[in-house]
Amino acid sequence: MDRVLKEFFGNGIVPVVALDDAKDAKPLAKALKNGGLSCVEVTFRTDAAEESIRTIANEIPDMMVGAGTVLTIHQVDSALEAGAEFIVSPGLNPEVAAYCIYKKIPVFPGCANPSDIETAIGLGLDVVKFFPSEACGGLPAIKAMSAPYHNIKFMPTGGICQGNIKSYLDFKKIIACGGSWMASRAMIKEKNWAGIEKLTKNAVAEMLGFTIKHIGINRDNEDEALTEGRKFACLFGEELDRKEKCFFAGPLVEMMKQNGRGAHGHIAIGVNSVERAVYHLKKRGFLLDESSGIYEEDGSLKLIYFKDEIAGFALHLAQN
Repeated sequence: MDRVLKEFFGNGIVPVVALDDAKDAKPLAKALKNGGLSCVEVTFRTDAAEESIRTIANEIPDMMVGAGTVLTIHQVDSALEAGAEFIVSPGLNPEVAAYCIYKKIPVFPGCANPSDIETAIGLGLDVVKFFPSEACGGLPAIKAMSAPYHNIKFMPTGGICQGNIKSYLDFKKIIACGGSWMASRAMIKEKNWAGIEKLTKNAVAEMLGFTIKHIGINRDNEDEALTEGRKFACLFGEELDRKEKCFFAGPLVEMMKQNGRGAHGHIAIGVNSVERAVYHLKKRGFLLDESSGIYEEDGSLKLIYFKDEIAGFALHLAQN
């Protein structure tokens, strides 16, 4: 369960796909992976589901594949035999959920009200699908229900799109969102793998929300930093904000009083979730300096430096 939850959180988005032809499974998985997502839920809405799961599990081993729309114990067995690593259901069938727990396969049943959640808690579950999310009140409903059930986390699905993904994931009780907009059934039938890859990249970019928060410029001493800082403050029409180790000329330029990280200075890159950005950047081949991590009171990562400079600048991630 821990590995699956870690992958869900890191990816942030779990693509939910329906495949009518198992031959489409491999190119679809490659398109999603090239777009930045390494997990997929294949729904048992078609006869090709079991073979599609088997294809992805065998031929794209670094893609975590699970079975969705699982309604019966027989489908659980079929999904497991094909290589599924998790089970998702649209509703909460206690018999199916209990069977998954017995088989030691992570299960995420659909819950839409407090009674469903209490049944899930009784089964020993602490992460549930919220479905259909937008039709059942969306984020306000999740926030309302999370108050009395503070140990429960949610994976909302249904009506999630690029336009609302950020607002959902900003709420810390949401571990990930399920969505089909980047790989619709029509696009799969058209074999529009390039289009799916592009939509997936756009979805990941929207989720991560990269921005430049500020640029830190190294100076040899405080006098230099003050002189140059005043110029930037004048440029921006801002007051110069004096700090212990630097001067801030508005929010964009940090003039260091001495040489700090980076040959020239540093660039602070804002992201919607530092922890999720670290997950994706590691997959892209970047190395992070774990010793530089700064954490919030709740233990979540709020700042971390890259190990390597780019163009003479150190880089660090910071919360938007």
